[in-house]
Amino acid sequence: MTKSILLVGVGGQGTILASKLLTTGLMEAGYDVKMSEIHGMSQRGGSVSSQVRYGEKVESPVIELGGADILISFEKMEALRWLNYLKPNGKVVVNDFEIGSAPILSGKADYPKNAIGILEDKVKTTVISASSEAEKLGNPKVMNIILLGAIIKAMGLEEINWDKILRDNIKEKLVEINLKALKVGMNLV
Repeated sequence: MTKSILLVGVGGQGTILASKLLTTGLMEAGYDVKMSEIHGMSQRGGSVSSQVRYGEKVESPVIELGGADILISFEKMEALRWLNYLKPNGKVVVNDFEIGSAPILSGKADYPKNAIGILEDKVKTTVISASSEAEKLGNPKVMNIILLGAIIKAMGLEEINWDKILRDNIKEKLVEINLKALKVGMNLV
């Protein structure tokens, strides 16, 4: 059976790197994996999504509306924006983090009030503070690896050798902090 993971965030949050590490781990574990990414003005501040589908045989990289088993959101408003891609019994893991988009920053739109409450009313939601956990580790940039750890735990993928995946795909000087971040994320779910 094919599983579908939708990762969403804002440009600069490391969504694509987390997706690529996830895809690499799944391939090394023997799954057929398809990944697609959408960079919407992703340099900084634009919406970014990455779709990862894995199983015995995956026909398409695209997750249809109502097709995601899990939605991992690196930013609260993005979870709301992509919610209609989640299966009725799907799960949301959302980072309790807020980045105003260009319309919000320019005063043309308002950030949705109580985004987490809206999510919790609609679907099974796990809220984590990956940003503050990354700060505790001393490097705010490892927020994406904390969220990757949350995905791994939520999808039951702990048997994959994630230490090896990180060691093989991350700069050597950053490996140890990222290994710590991965474990933090797995413990938050």
